[in-house]
Amino acid sequence: MDKTYWYKDAVFYQIWPRSFKDGDGDGMGDLYGVLEKLDYIRDLGCTAIWFSPLYPSPGVDCGYDVSDYMDISGEFGGMEAFRKVLEGAHERGMKVIMDLVVNHTSTEHEWFLKSRQRIDPYTDYYIWRDPKAGGRLPNNWDSMFGGKAWQWDDVRGQYYLHLFAPEQADLNMDNPLVREEIKKIMTFWLDMGVDGFREDVITFISKREGLPDDKLLPASKGIFHYSHGPRLHEYLSEFRRDVLGKYDCLVLAEAPLVTPKKALEYITESDDNELDMMIQFETMCADCLFVDYVRMPFSLRKLKRRFSSWQKSLEGKGWNMLYLENHDHSRVVSRYGSEEFRGESAKLLACCYLFQKGTPFIFQGQELGMINYPARTLEDYQDVQTLNTRTSLSVQRRLRIYSKASRDHARTPVQWSGKKHAGFSEAEPWFHVNPGYTEINAEDQQKDPQSVLNFYRKAVELRKSIPVVKNGSYREYMPLSGRFYVYERYDTDASLVVICRFSSSPGRFRAPKGIDLSEYELILSNYDDAPLTKRGFDARSWECRVYLKNNK
Repeated sequence: MDKTYWYKDAVFYQIWPRSFKDGDGDGMGDLYGVLEKLDYIRDLGCTAIWFSPLYPSPGVDCGYDVSDYMDISGEFGGMEAFRKVLEGAHERGMKVIMDLVVNHTSTEHEWFLKSRQRIDPYTDYYIWRDPKAGGRLPNNWDSMFGGKAWQWDDVRGQYYLHLFAPEQADLNMDNPLVREEIKKIMTFWLDMGVDGFREDVITFISKREGLPDDKLLPASKGIFHYSHGPRLHEYLSEFRRDVLGKYDCLVLAEAPLVTPKKALEYITESDDNELDMMIQFETMCADCLFVDYVRMPFSLRKLKRRFSSWQKSLEGKGWNMLYLENHDHSRVVSRYGSEEFRGESAKLLACCYLFQKGTPFIFQGQELGMINYPARTLEDYQDVQTLNTRTSLSVQRRLRIYSKASRDHARTPVQWSGKKHAGFSEAEPWFHVNPGYTEINAEDQQKDPQSVLNFYRKAVELRKSIPVVKNGSYREYMPLSGRFYVYERYDTDASLVVICRFSSSPGRFRAPKGIDLSEYELILSNYDDAPLTKRGFDARSWECRVYLKNNK
């Protein structure tokens, strides 16, 4: 089937279903709540939805431990509710993609239960190994969620590999029967009308032959033995050839540790490219070292280098996926912005990425400027990754790290109103509601023309209506500045300039050489007034401006 590249014009809204909206009154977000809010998503300007996992699951990793790939969990409303949401989204002109979690399954999946009993054909669906001499582990690899990556199974009498939680057993993708199962899953959902997949840690599915010990890294041992493994290209090409290439669908891959150069091995635009876009983590490391839980001071220069690297490297070769929040990261206002200047910094952060080249994704609640939950004890956290990370540190140090880094901050219920439980549910919610909901909620922001929500609506409308945002080239100015992020999108017809001051203190902005802002029209700003001189302006706390000049 010919590809239309519809995703290049799309603006995605990511739904983490447990915390989006409770529609049946049991305290858990569900598809009935999504159905209720489809018009809200459309009115935000979003044209596509990405659902985090909706499948049946024991919930050890909030749905990323799948026990049945061809059903929808009853707690979310089951298959009937999903079909209604899919139909409702399509009626509104919105596409729908699903999470495809196939590096691992739940240990409660039928495949695993039969594999541990050595029942054919499931015997080798997972990666089983005998202990080494002396009862030692098969190798020294670490789990991404803390501890070692091997778990003993008494039933089988062997260890199985789990790169994440012990309840998430890695599939043996080298087994062709496993790959056939994956193709059946893809076909099932695409035939139903789903428009594509976000493939969870898909770059981990091919492990190095022999599973050798990692002799290089002191931490996260093993990652270079399974990240971008030896047969990954072969398997992705097989999925594209046998299934995905037969549909006009999006294939979005999550890819930890990927660089622009590496990404282009997969997403260079051609008739046989393996993937369409990749979720990279580099732009989410401006306040940490490789992973969110190794904290560092926020560096605007580092963020700008990563933004510009991806923009320039993919120019004319591949397509960027743009984001600043998702279910795997805490709230960006609390990380890169300022809770004191919450409204101003939330709007600035929207500007800093929404006008770049690529397809933007907005995570639920991001459009309201939601912030981190003020947890006080370890018991306030539920996330399996959080609770298993940095466990050798004191409780107080862990709490300081988690207050900035925990994924739980992105998973508190969306704040729909100032009513009880933030309007998320009439029942007690499954997880903490951020106490700031009386000041930060969608109902109030709908009525306020200057709200973060309405700013997002304006920004999304602008990026969709100005051709240079989709097709123009990218140029960064003032790369050494630690306070200003300034970039231009330009082509022969127009020039769009974005100016963002990342600071709570005011500062003078001087227009770069070749940019005379008096020749431009101010089309978006997070302050009511925007005084300007030919050479620049006095930038206020977290001020952002977007200027447009038509060259025709």
